[in-house]
Parts: sequence; structure tokens; C-alpha cells
Amino acid sequence: MKKDRYGVLPSLLMAGLALIVAGCGGRTTVVDAPPVEAAVEMEYRIGPGDNLQVFVWNHPELTVTVPVRPDGLISTPLVENMKAEGKTASQLSRDLETALAEYVRSPTVNVIVTQFVGAYGDQIRVVGQAQKPQSLAYRANMSVLDVMIAVGGLAEFAAGNRAVIMRRDGEKQLRIPVRLSDLMNDGDMGANIAVRPGDVLIIPESRF
Repeated sequence: MKKDRYGVLPSLLMAGLALIVAGCGGRTTVVDAPPVEAAVEMEYRIGPGDNLQVFVWNHPELTVTVPVRPDGLISTPLVENMKAEGKTASQLSRDLETALAEYVRSPTVNVIVTQFVGAYGDQIRVVGQAQKPQSLAYRANMSVLDVMIAVGGLAEFAAGNRAVIMRRDGEKQLRIPVRLSDLMNDGDMGANIAVRPGDVLIIPESRF
């Protein structure tokens, strides 16, 4: 097998997959791929690394742009260390209004996410033989084609038709085969399937 420039064997990818499966618990089940029409629609949840614009109406001195820290907290004028991770923008707005009500009469707050990373559990993680393996923020109606465009397509030695999506479904761990080579190289849109928040797309290396 081909080694990468650090000398790490591709078998480590499978070891990592085993850890993912073991960490989720339960039996892994192979299932048919869901159609794109079955994509999950959900309101975006804030995560570390996001940038937020916090508008406090009629109080420009309290209106700021802040990052969500690695610990999932934000700090704004008059409000320190408020949890933002895992909340929607609307939920965070209401929480800020409650906190600011101690200092401001009937505050109205609007939070806008300007840079998206997303809550960890909502991210799509791509590992293995992609051009740019990475974690992506989930978007409503996101498909595996959207994911592959974001990561730059398949790497040179990818075994795209042996790719799988690992998905948590309650206590079960699902293993969904994905025909990435057919999708990316042959334009077979029948191989374009829906992804869900928390999916892990694993692209193995070709044996030859």
C-alpha cells in the first residue's frame, strides 16, 4: 500500500473507523442509501468558531461582533461567558435579552451568524481519500455531492465506490454504502444521496 508523506499506513484509517463505531456503541447495520428528498431540514445551531453579530436595538454601545470561543461561550458588553454552542440564533437572542434585562429596560436582541462552523454534533466529517478532508457545517437539504464539492472531490488514489457513510440512528450505528466514483466521474446522479447532521463520510484508498 502507498504511504503518505508522514509514513502513516492507510490501515490507520480503518482503525479510526473502528474507534468511531466502538464509541457509538450498538451493532453496525448496512442500510440502503436514503434519497436526496429525504434530507433533514433543521435550524442552524451555533458552534465554536462561528462569528456572531449581536444587535441590541436602540443600544449601539451594546451591539458587537463576537467569536464563539472553543469552550462554546461568548462575551458581550454587560454579559460575560454566556453559552452559545448548541443554540439557535433565536434561542441565543432570547437568552441575551433575559441577561440584559438586569441592566436595560425591555431589551430587544437579534443574533446573526456571519461565519459558519456549526455545533460539533451537526457537522459532516470527511476522512480518507478526499482532496481536502475536513469537517463541514450541515446545511438543510445537503447531499453527498454538496459535500464532495466542498472537499475538492476525490483524491488520486481514492476507491470512491467503496466509500461509506457512518450514521448514528438512536442506539444503532448505520453503515451506508456510497458510490462516489460513479457520482463524481460518471455523473450518475442516482448515486447522489442525502446526508444528515453528524454523518462521517469515509473514503478508503484503492488497493491497487
